[in-house]
Amino acid sequence: MEIKPLGSVPSRRGPAESFTGTVWQEPIIEAPAPARIRGAFVRFEPKARTAWHTHPLGQTLIVTSGVGRAQHWGGPVEEIRPGDVVWFPPGEKHWHGASPTTAMAHIAVQEALDGKVVDWMEHVSDAQYRG
Repeated sequence: MEIKPLGSVPSRRGPAESFTGTVWQEPIIEAPAPARIRGAFVRFEPKARTAWHTHPLGQTLIVTSGVGRAQHWGGPVEEIRPGDVVWFPPGEKHWHGASPTTAMAHIAVQEALDGKVVDWMEHVSDAQYRG
């Protein structure tokens, strides 16, 4: 058993290559092999969002506060709120982030495949973000 006390893992700012706007990530699950699960608490300031990306084994988001947006490639921009659980199937191109006026936080859970949990792609344009 391992217990990580609150504050023992520092927050890190999401890199500009993968995010638009200010995003903070706090790793909460980084289980050692042979486990594959990874998880983070992610906070988005208003208008902040991920770039388009995919996950080799899919991703689950659990919205914990605020108002956000999510979209899969070819689909509409959808609003997400606290208590919503969002599932992106393996390989589905998508993005997620805060609404234009309200911050949003979620827990993101995904599994690694051969050590990889995400494939980052191009940034979401302002027009795509507006829907």
